Formats: sequence, structure tokens, C-alpha cells
Amino acid sequence: MIPKDHHTPSPALFSLDALDANDFPAAPEPAAASQPQASASAPAAPEGPPPALPESLVLDRPIVFFDIEATGLDTGTDRILSIALVKYEPPARHLPPQTRTYLLNPERSIPPESTKIHGITDEDVRLCPTFDRIADELYALLEDADLGGYNVSHFDIPILQREFQRAGRTFSTDGRRIVDPQSIFFMKEPRTLSAAVKFYCGHELDGAHNSQSDIYATVEVLAGQFKKYDDLPTDMAALDDYCVQRKPDWIDRTGRLRWQNGEAVFNFGKNKGRTLRDIVRSEPGFISWMLKGDFSEDLKQIVRSARDKGIYPTPGKA
Repeated sequence: MIPKDHHTPSPALFSLDALDANDFPAAPEPAAASQPQASASAPAAPEGPPPALPESLVLDRPIVFFDIEATGLDTGTDRILSIALVKYEPPARHLPPQTRTYLLNPERSIPPESTKIHGITDEDVRLCPTFDRIADELYALLEDADLGGYNVSHFDIPILQREFQRAGRTFSTDGRRIVDPQSIFFMKEPRTLSAAVKFYCGHELDGAHNSQSDIYATVEVLAGQFKKYDDLPTDMAALDDYCVQRKPDWIDRTGRLRWQNGEAVFNFGKNKGRTLRDIVRSEPGFISWMLKGDFSEDLKQIVRSARDKGIYPTPGKA
């Protein structure tokens, strides 16, 4: 059990090691900053204290590792639903790590496709505080600290900065050091053809970047993968789905359209977040540009059907 802070946490705040589902009130009264509720569908939080940092890592100031779950992946327009943080102090301060988790009301409906990923529902956050209610406390926790997290530079930091901006604060990374284990993973375990040949085939790649050598090696790697993984799909349609790795909310093959609250919305460019129905009605020039542009044929077929026939994709039938 991690020792508690000396101050009393706000109702919006709870410590991962301090509470379990039985600690939450069964029927909380509506309030602007109510205690977060345990969700039956959300993944369970880990038990016990946070892991220790590497002993060889030298801290000269605090570092906060954090992770965010949100209504979607757009760091400019989507909203934070949950943010969990662990703050580590330099060893000389003799302070234990602090854990914090905030469950937040995003002031909008949570798309079902997002709930499928993180398990957080509209009902889970209905009585929770909005970000602006916890912004000052969160800002103080992060003040003068370096930052860490998995893919934190590309998602968690930008969406957090946008939320602080809405709350009237500027959260800058100037002067902060950022630690991203994903970057270390990608640099230390490269995903190159040479690395794949060595891993799956047990030998070095000869003649790398010679087209014929590379394509022979690619087929050899595929054969090695089928030997190593007995659950790989053996029919082409299923293998195609496996390789493309479409996100659950994608409508077309390339993800230019995605589902949001049962509607097809654009996922790129100036019209990102607007519905296909709205763009067909109000911006025919944009639709014409798309149909003449370098977009996938399945996307063009969806857009063409919407424009010419008034037929729009529906979930499960796109």
C-alpha cells in the first residue's frame, strides 16, 4: 500500500491503490465533482503499488507518467474521459510515488466504437466532473515535472494541451524532458526486412535493397511466420483483414471515413469530424474533388452513392 498524501484529495480524485469497487457509493447524489463510478465493462485497474523505475535512471526532478482514454483519436476535437498518472520524485526526497486517476465527463456522448475499446460509457461519466473542474489540481501535479508515457508525444500530450487550453491554461512542454518507451522499443527492436529475416528465418539478409533479394526474403519471412504462428488465417480474405488492421471505427479501407454516433464522418483534412451527409449537402465541390482525387475506390464508391443516390453507409453494412 502506498502511503497517502498528507493533503485530503478532492472528490474528483482517487488513488489506484486506495480504493476498490466496493468503496464507491451505490447511488451518488448528482454533483459537479462526484466520485467516479466503477464500470462493469471497463478493464480493471491494477492492484498494488506502481512499479519501480529502473535503478540506473537518474532523476533530478519529478517525472509523471500518464495515460489518457478519450472519446476518440482526434487530439484537437476529442475529449478526455480518463487520465491516470504516477508521479515519481527524485530519490533524495524520500517520497513514495503518487498515483492519481480522474474519470471525467466529456460534455458529449461517447461514441459506441470508442466504448468498445476502453469500456467507458456515458453512464459511467454522467456524474463525474468536467476537465475544467480538475484543471488546477492536475496542473499543479504536473508542474515542474518531466513527462513519460507510451506514445505520449503523439497522443496524450497534445490532447491534454488542448483540454488545458479550453480550461484557460497553457500547458507547455518547453523545458520538460519526455520519456517514451514506445520510441525506445522502435529504435531497439527495428521492424525492418533485415530484422524480420533474422527473427523468422534465422539468418542475415544478403543483398538488402536489391529488389529481387528483398522480395525473395519477404516470401521467406511469410513462410517463417506461418511456421511460427499456427493461428494465422489461411484464406486470403481473412489474411487481408488481419494484415490491414482496420480500426473498429473505420468505414473505408484507408480510414478516411469513420463511424461516430452511427454516422459516417470525415477523418481527414479541413472537414475532419463533419458528417458525410452534411458535406454532400453543403460542399459539393469538396465531394467532386474527392471523386477526382487519389483516394481508394471503396471510399469513392461510398461518396458517389451518397451524392448520386442518397444512399449513406450504415453500421454493419458499409
